[in-house]
Amino acid sequence: MTVRLTKNELRIQQTRLAQLARYLPTLQLKKAMLQIEVNTAAGEVARLREQMGVVHSRIEPFSALLSEKVTCDVLLYADVLHVKKRYENVAGVEIPILDKIVFRPSEYSLFDTPAWTDRATELLRELVTVRETMHIGQEKKRALEKELRDVSIRVNLFEKVLIPRAEENIKKIRIFLGDQQLGAVAQAKVAKKKIALREETR
Repeated sequence: MTVRLTKNELRIQQTRLAQLARYLPTLQLKKAMLQIEVNTAAGEVARLREQMGVVHSRIEPFSALLSEKVTCDVLLYADVLHVKKRYENVAGVEIPILDKIVFRPSEYSLFDTPAWTDRATELLRELVTVRETMHIGQEKKRALEKELRDVSIRVNLFEKVLIPRAEENIKKIRIFLGDQQLGAVAQAKVAKKKIALREETR
């Protein structure tokens, strides 16, 4: 895009540069905040993945028992009916927060079921809770990463394109206007000399 080499255009470019320079630190701060949030979210997901492994190892002893024919299907009581979550604004991003997991009610007779039923149900629900929490953590991380990418693109655009372009345009216009001014001064001097010579030859 060609820039007009005028005083008015110089003012426009100077105003644009001032606005860009004023807004860039805000974008850079947001980028830094988002990077911290992404790192925290990644740490949370890694911790939950580890926790899932721990709970899984605690369920392992029940795996053979769960396949037994008993009066109730313990796996049913780990069925999720509903995952309740809300959204909070973090660094300008709407991120999910787990509120509650609603499981299928565990309605069974204490007398007609094996003694391990309660413990197995508890561990299965714990595993599902950790799994759902991890899914929401991954969703949160993805949302933050997307915003971080978008903000990084804008920071790069400001730093590498818009600000250098405005500075280059200002420089170009100043050089042109300076040359014009020098040309006008030189013309004025030539005209003055001609008038002086004319005066002398009279």
